[in-house]
Amino acid sequence: MKSPFRIVIVPGWRNSGPGHWQSLWAEQLPDAVRVEQQDWLVPHRDAWVSALEEVLLADERPAVIVAHSLGCITTVHLGEAAAARVHGALLVAPADPERRAQLEDFAPVPYARLPYRSVLVASSNDPFCPIRRAGAYARAWGSEVVRLQSAGHINVESGYGAWPLGLALLQSLMDVGSWQNTLAHSAVASDELRPALAA
Repeated sequence: MKSPFRIVIVPGWRNSGPGHWQSLWAEQLPDAVRVEQQDWLVPHRDAWVSALEEVLLADERPAVIVAHSLGCITTVHLGEAAAARVHGALLVAPADPERRAQLEDFAPVPYARLPYRSVLVASSNDPFCPIRRAGAYARAWGSEVVRLQSAGHINVESGYGAWPLGLALLQSLMDVGSWQNTLAHSAVASDELRPALAA
């Protein structure tokens, strides 16, 4: 029996290499599809958004997006038809394209409420996005927030491999009920969960 949801993995700039939690999840999770971009080094918004939209529109089942870094910004640029296929989104360590010339084609970042449920995971010391900017994203998008202390860019370099908390958050997006209640019963979330970002 097919799952009611597809998991759509959306890597960021330069892709997610071996050992990255996105790569591990893509290999391990059933019904997971990974978005591939023609140019990972010189990203262009139209091409990246089109690649994601193509994946979403190719299947009528609702999708749960798992995005990292620039993949988060690609996700919030989706057009209305593709966004309507999204059941929920896990947005991890969003990029700040206004601060990095290589990503400027993705600016300005949309500051509109997302039409689906989303959980934004941010790090207090992410070198690619200040915590206050991540907080502004979350407020604008209507995202629930998990704040990690000193987690860098939440990637291999900062020690994030399989990342069990992330899997718990993903599961919560596919469950009925609040993600807070789901995580309250999850041992992996005990010390990492933060109820809100600092203003």
